[in-house]
Amino acid sequence: MHRLVEHQRKIVSKYRDGGWQAVSARALNPVFPQWREALLKATPAQKEAIERAAQAALQGRFYALGANWPVRDPEHLFPAEFWRLDPVTGTLWPAETYTFAIDFRHSATRGDIKYVWEANRLQYLPVLAAYLALTGDGRAQRAIKAAIASWHSANPPFRGVSWASGIEVALRAISLIVTLDLAGDGIGGESRDQVSQILAASAYWLKRFPSAYSSANNHLVAELAGEYLIGLAFGEKAAGPRKALLEETCKQILPDGLGAEQSPTYGAFSAEMILLCVAAAKAKDAPFPADVTTRLAAFADAVNWLPKNASYGDDDEGRALTLGNEDDYIGSIAAAICGFLGRPGPVPDTDDFRSIFFGAPARFLPKPTGLKTFAHGGLSVWRGAINGREIEMMFDHGPLGYLSIAAHGHADALSLTLFVDGEPVLADPGTWAYGSGGVWRDWFRSTPAHNTLNISGKSQSIISGKFNWSHKAAATLVRADPEPEWSLCARHDGYEGRFAAVHQRILSRSPDGILVIDQLLGKGQEAEVVFQLAAGIQARLDGNIVTLMRHTEPLLTIRFPDHAIDIRAGGDEPGRGGWVSPRFGQRQPAPRIAWRGTVTEAGSSFDISLIAPQTGSGLERRSRQAQD
Repeated sequence: MHRLVEHQRKIVSKYRDGGWQAVSARALNPVFPQWREALLKATPAQKEAIERAAQAALQGRFYALGANWPVRDPEHLFPAEFWRLDPVTGTLWPAETYTFAIDFRHSATRGDIKYVWEANRLQYLPVLAAYLALTGDGRAQRAIKAAIASWHSANPPFRGVSWASGIEVALRAISLIVTLDLAGDGIGGESRDQVSQILAASAYWLKRFPSAYSSANNHLVAELAGEYLIGLAFGEKAAGPRKALLEETCKQILPDGLGAEQSPTYGAFSAEMILLCVAAAKAKDAPFPADVTTRLAAFADAVNWLPKNASYGDDDEGRALTLGNEDDYIGSIAAAICGFLGRPGPVPDTDDFRSIFFGAPARFLPKPTGLKTFAHGGLSVWRGAINGREIEMMFDHGPLGYLSIAAHGHADALSLTLFVDGEPVLADPGTWAYGSGGVWRDWFRSTPAHNTLNISGKSQSIISGKFNWSHKAAATLVRADPEPEWSLCARHDGYEGRFAAVHQRILSRSPDGILVIDQLLGKGQEAEVVFQLAAGIQARLDGNIVTLMRHTEPLLTIRFPDHAIDIRAGGDEPGRGGWVSPRFGQRQPAPRIAWRGTVTEAGSSFDISLIAPQTGSGLERRSRQAQD
């Protein structure tokens, strides 16, 4: 019924809701009134980072999602075509076409819509506003005004792809609100009226076409955050979005702190948008209930258990407030939460942008050691030292994803990832691309791409579209035995209906490493067990033992049941070899180790043994660096 009503509204809006003439400009109020003052107290490193990002924008350079946009004339930074350009294919998306008449989900002829949307989020404008506030540089003021005027002229309601997705409408609104608050009196007059019109049209659109049911994931969080902050900008209490945001916080950040979407970066993205609203509410002396800050604190605590740049599930590098490329986005959000709440937490980078506005943690919270199982999120983490190596292990025994379509989940149940001395060795393959990913989109979220067992090259959950699954494997943690001789046992039923087998994996601490035992309960059969290596890790085969090396330094060995081992990197087609995607829009060949053999209830063993570091390397080198 919801979809029917939504479809009806889209038809009506095509003929009724176009053009700015129906949108009145209204007076705007500060939403983050303390931020400009906080900005003026930024550290030299933070000011330098802002200047670097602002200078890039003023020189007409823009980089996002692994792609460089064509450099624009600094005297004409925002031509109308900029808002429609796909930088990868060089094609333009439609301008005056009704937004819902543009097929961006199924047609890849113009490229991936995410690239166009990224430029339209306007997230470089708060950076320019911060630079303007710090320096008074007139170029930044002119650039902000030019961007607002150009976007307003080129994107009337509700024409072109910029209005097609609620999350994009919301993120753009947030960028404009922050821009005005940071720039202060530097942006007024016509530009302020244009922003007011954009915000008014955005609020109307967000209420008219909310994400709901199977789509109510991080998109809904963004939409509610946008509605709430726009309401505050117009002097309203925005009680409806506020109440709904409270409910979604408790749904999408699980009690143990992990994100319900089975993706650390999407969890951080949602947490960042919630934190923005919590900060705005506090500034208005109308704080959110403790349930919200409790879940944010739980998220920050969970992040502290994860390896730096931990990855599983989708990652499209979504941000709400950013200078651009970031080394540790998840850690930055955890630090921002702790800074805002006055709690101990991870120390952000010295040039971190968010800590200017949210503050830094009360004191440094070191990474915990030992075994931690997140019962709600379905993840176990172990951190400790083996043979002088710093080891961080993640074992995924959670659900496929969030809600009925599990849009951002990957078929990675019982997958193992391993970091050695702070760097990935057994890697999650990553995301690669969405709309333009084609068969590679399916590969990167398939079971054979992950460090787990597959049967006949089939995924444990069945893919039925770029963001859909027709069958979802259910994973269960059978037991978790504590330190020091810890052991984990989990299973999933993804192959039970098709192959009459349940995959069970046992991980346990061995004297020199980690023992992996894979079992097929029910009907034993031929299977493939995969270890996907990170880029830069080499594999050397000697009989049934594979030695993994970083450069020329041996890190660990994997002892396989027999010699039926295949090691390949790259390939023109999915499944021909190993690939990893370090960030959206980029992929790199990397060795994929595949053992094939009969797996029964008795189990097949894979013994991972750590090799002590050479002098001046590994944990010893990292310890010296920390002391320095």
